[in-house]
Amino acid sequence: MWERFYKINKSPFRVIILGFFLVILTGSLLLMLPFSTRQGVVTPFLDALFTATSAVCVTGLVIYDTATYWSIFGQTVIILLIQVGGLGVVTVAGAFAILSGRRIDLMQRSTMQEAIAAPRVGGIVRLIGFILRTTLIIELLGAALLFPTFFSEFGLLQGIWYSLFHSISAFCNAGFDLMGIKGPFSSLMSYAGDPVVSLVIALLIVVGGIGFLTWDDIRTNRWRFYKYRMQSKVILTVTGILIMLPALYFFFFEFSQAPMGERLLLSIFQSITPRTAGFNTADLTALSETGQSIITVLMLIGGSPGSTAGGMKTTTVAVLLAGALAVFGRRENAQFFHRRVSSDTMCQASTILMMYLVLFLTGGFVISKVESLPILVCLFETASAIGTVGLTLGITPGLQPVSISILTVLMFFGRVGGLTLIYAALSHHGVSAVAKYPQERITVG
Repeated sequence: MWERFYKINKSPFRVIILGFFLVILTGSLLLMLPFSTRQGVVTPFLDALFTATSAVCVTGLVIYDTATYWSIFGQTVIILLIQVGGLGVVTVAGAFAILSGRRIDLMQRSTMQEAIAAPRVGGIVRLIGFILRTTLIIELLGAALLFPTFFSEFGLLQGIWYSLFHSISAFCNAGFDLMGIKGPFSSLMSYAGDPVVSLVIALLIVVGGIGFLTWDDIRTNRWRFYKYRMQSKVILTVTGILIMLPALYFFFFEFSQAPMGERLLLSIFQSITPRTAGFNTADLTALSETGQSIITVLMLIGGSPGSTAGGMKTTTVAVLLAGALAVFGRRENAQFFHRRVSSDTMCQASTILMMYLVLFLTGGFVISKVESLPILVCLFETASAIGTVGLTLGITPGLQPVSISILTVLMFFGRVGGLTLIYAALSHHGVSAVAKYPQERITVG
């Protein structure tokens, strides 16, 4: 089946898109089954499709509370969809092929390369093996650290299940939780002052969001930062800045009434989770409009390439900022760490920004009009969907089918990636131009 799938879909980008689509469809059909719910009812297809898309696209937006609506079987389907979506459909399929001893041809290796944003095809099988081993170790370690807290609260079996579920969900930047038993859609708010749960979940989010190639750099070069790839250096630097600056804002302006320890945990957690995990330990509806707007921007930025996270990616924002600095400094090329950034990369970053902004704003405007809701609330929701985050101001369960469909499409777009969709559609239409049109200057700005 693996080989036939590749033969039918010549383009690696089409393989990635169809792979995600088939997993989402399979998950939707499984979630529609009566024994997927606690009440034994058939879930409407659109609702099952939304949940499956949210899980595979590691978003976390939900119509039904995960803990109280879905049965253990339904929750198991969801966490398996999260695991497949977090690692990537192609990565998981490649892993099965490798474990079965099948030969991986060049086309399959090329598709794996695109799926994890690897710089070259060579060594891709070894890299896939490293990703799978590291993922398993990190998720089990996260579950082990969470277990004492959940064991004391829920007992042995439920404690094990809760530890595994939340560790996988956090590492895959999904944001699905089982804390609805404490209050519908309550996420992790009851653990706002718990350093173990807050810090373990936050660390899992960061590790999952920095990207597989960054892991490889850290493993290979350890503390010798100067030997890292330029991309890894940019990712780690931007990630650090995007954690520190919002945390300072939340600490001084949003959570000033909380006790010092809890205030620090709340600030760090709320600065990390928007990129792109979907858990929250604070009531987001109680934040100021400024705080909600900062979270909206962080959701659009997202994590890093080749990671379990979505969004425009940290590198995209870094390239755009470096391009602006190059213009200000009258330099021909953007640069990082004494390395130039190509003009093609600049064009791609600009294209990604434009696509995200158009879809983010259009989706928000349409939902606001259809639902008669404030535009800021709707933009928060569309940023959460297209950034595959899962944070919400509480409007998702009450949305009409049109709005649910819009969010479903945005989640799929955000996980698969805009350029992947475009390259898949135009894979047979790209013709290298021999001749060029005459150049003429146009004034901008």
